[in-house]
Amino acid sequence: MNDVTTSNSNDRTMAILAHIGGLFTSWVAPLIIYLIKKSEPDGAFATDQAKEALNFQLTIFIAYFVCAVLTVILIGILLFWVVGLVNLVLCIVAAVKASNGEHYRYPFAIRLIK
Repeated sequence: MNDVTTSNSNDRTMAILAHIGGLFTSWVAPLIIYLIKKSEPDGAFATDQAKEALNFQLTIFIAYFVCAVLTVILIGILLFWVVGLVNLVLCIVAAVKASNGEHYRYPFAIRLIK
């Protein structure tokens, strides 16, 4: 679903903040934006993108937990860097797509929030 929507500037800004906020606050910023925007009738784009960012950040949180467990056998140390790099790159790509008004779906996200 990569179609361009006719969203207002505030809606796009909130969608960008949901994606970029995940880099700094994990799942907290996307959750707050999702809860704020889901009750607004004209906030459909931001709600959708905040939900997508929330699902991805929850997936990343689970991946970091698995990495922490795997540090016992030392592979987890390398995987921490891989997960962090994937998080950085995909969040930037998602923010750029959101700034263009395009719906973005993370390729590795577990859809916990529907």
